[in-house]
Order: sequence, then C-alpha cells, then structure tokens
Amino acid sequence: MPANELVNISQSVAILVDGNNIERSIHGESNDPNTMLNFDTLIPKLLDNRGLNRLVYFREGKHISEKLQERLHSQYHGSVQPCHKSADIPLSIKAMQLASKVDTIIIMSGDSDYIELVRHLKVEGVRVEIASVLSTTSQLLIEESDFYHEISSEDWFTLQKKTVKKSRGVYRK
Repeated sequence: MPANELVNISQSVAILVDGNNIERSIHGESNDPNTMLNFDTLIPKLLDNRGLNRLVYFREGKHISEKLQERLHSQYHGSVQPCHKSADIPLSIKAMQLASKVDTIIIMSGDSDYIELVRHLKVEGVRVEIASVLSTTSQLLIEESDFYHEISSEDWFTLQKKTVKKSRGVYRK
C-alpha cells in the first residue's frame, strides 16, 4: 500500500459510564458539586471518528436527572440505568452482553473493581479503553486497558447557581 493512502478503520464502540464514580471524581477535582460532564465535547473525543453502538450511564440512587436522561437519549440514543447499589455489577453485566456486538468498550471509571472485567473482555477479543480523571484512577486499571483517555477540566462544566429575587434582596438557592 502506498504511504500516502489512508486506512479507514471502522469500529463499533460502546461507552459504559459509572456515573457515581465519574461524578465524585470531577466534583473532587473542581471542588464544586455543580460540575457536570460535557458530553458534547467528551463523546466525540472518545470516539475519535469511530461509530457509537451504545451509551449507557449507570447511576446509583433514586434521583436521576431527567435532563441528563433526555440529553443522552436525544443526542446519543443513550440511556440512564438506575442501580440499586453501585454500578459495578450492572455495568459488568452489560459489558459482557455487549462483548460479542462491539469492537471496543470504553469504561468511564477509575475504579479498580473493573480490573477483572477488563481482563475478561480482552480475552474475549474486545478492545477495552478507560476514560477517567487521572488522580482518582487505579494505575493497575490503566495498565490493564488497551488505551487510556484522561478526563480533565476541558471535559466538564459548572452549572451556575440560580438566584431567586425576594422583596428584600437576592437569595441563592
């Protein structure tokens, strides 16, 4: 093949997000609980011109933002899956279900609990990438993955606090 000829790589990618882990990490880095991932810049960066097969955001707890659910569904045909406790088991089950359907799985978490899952997926022939905040990520998880994407301040934004005007001044919610 001539050196100037481009190779077109076509990969199908699933992105599985451990929402609680990522949220804790970015809140810790930004020192602000109103900080959120900017999916509009992060997802294209993670995909790097590959095709998105599935996006699932796993979130522990009963309160899950309807705006987040609507945004992920409308922009990425993604879904938010509530978890009883942590996302570890539901995310791992989904990853194993998708292993035969995609070329690459990107796990958005720095949690060392996913090391065995990464090893298993690689044995199954799946490329496994980790996307997380470096300071809260297990070094062994990075080493086990095929590729590491650092999530940095470029990948999040902080919601502005709403102000409510009262007759005697301005109060913050």
